Amino acid sequence: MAGNKSLGKAKDAKKDEFYTQLSDIENELRHYKEHFQGKIVFCNCDDPYESNFFKYFAMNFNYLGLKKLIATCYVSSPVMYTQLSLFDDMEYQVQAPKNPNKKPYKVEITEVTDENNDGAFDLEDIKHLLKNKKNVCKVLKGDGDFRSEECVELLKEADIVVTNPPFSLFREYVAQLVEYNKKFIIIGNQNAITYNQIFPLLKENKMWLGYGFQGGNAYFAIPSSTDKDNYAAGVYNSSTGLVKFRNCAWFTNLDIEKRHDKLILYKKYSPEEYPEYDNMSGCINVDHLTDIPVDWNDCMGVPITFMDKYNPDQFEILGQGRDMELPNKVGMKADFLEKYFANGGTGQMKPGHPDLCYYDKDNKCVVPYRRIIIRRKEQST
Repeated sequence: MAGNKSLGKAKDAKKDEFYTQLSDIENELRHYKEHFQGKIVFCNCDDPYESNFFKYFAMNFNYLGLKKLIATCYVSSPVMYTQLSLFDDMEYQVQAPKNPNKKPYKVEITEVTDENNDGAFDLEDIKHLLKNKKNVCKVLKGDGDFRSEECVELLKEADIVVTNPPFSLFREYVAQLVEYNKKFIIIGNQNAITYNQIFPLLKENKMWLGYGFQGGNAYFAIPSSTDKDNYAAGVYNSSTGLVKFRNCAWFTNLDIEKRHDKLILYKKYSPEEYPEYDNMSGCINVDHLTDIPVDWNDCMGVPITFMDKYNPDQFEILGQGRDMELPNKVGMKADFLEKYFANGGTGQMKPGHPDLCYYDKDNKCVVPYRRIIIRRKEQST
């Protein structure tokens, strides 16, 4: 929970400078190789000086069979020109590292060769990439924001967008990808599943979750200027300089094998174990994904973590609990709100727009955390 709260604070404060580890990128993107052949990949939130997304695609350019790799950075990037781990020879093309008048730029790679003739391509070769006349490094006229005219034009050219976009702009970022009908693999807060702008895309199978971070933990590097004291205990590791979040997910609209894995069901329904929601008839509450009953054919409210196991061939998503307008939804009992607050309910319950809720065996109102309403496609007999 500490990690989740810290991620939320970062989003609210618009402190969006979190840099994805190369190992996490490798672990996720190894499942998408077939999608990259002959494609133009755009990393539009990535300073090539620091971005591991750029490093990954540059090192694997030929292996993936890319047509072109494009990367752009934003003018206020806190690491721009500060950590020259790759491009010591680029100062003649862009602003010098100590120049305070930093400018955003774009890098376009169309050819990657083995410059040191060692039979392999590695980071040493990247230093020479921009000496190749077929590759381009150019200062942008604008600020390098993904919404800028220059970056939108590059987006139109691209086939697949892969990056870690700003947490605070996730809704707007995804909306742009949808507007231009782009394929993508991006990182976001897992709670984005519930956003009004994101959930319909998941429900309509226009977007889904990727494979995720190993062990559920995402580790990000942060700029040295970031206030480390803002993080809860156990989130920031001073020895590694990394912050750990357990509430991050990969989002994509590229078809992957995981999306077709069936969730194995074995439990049987019983009214004692699966209470029916008081304000949605015929819909039962399920607290854990492994407890989805194999013999229940009607609606179920499941945790948002269901989206990580969602197989559109096995289930259909009907909506979010608090937003449902199903034919079988019944009006709240006349005394429901009165009982709700009398039994310790909170202000999240609102007349006409209630969260799903039920009474337990002690007649106490229970409002589970945000639920997604699903139904099995394969009906039991």
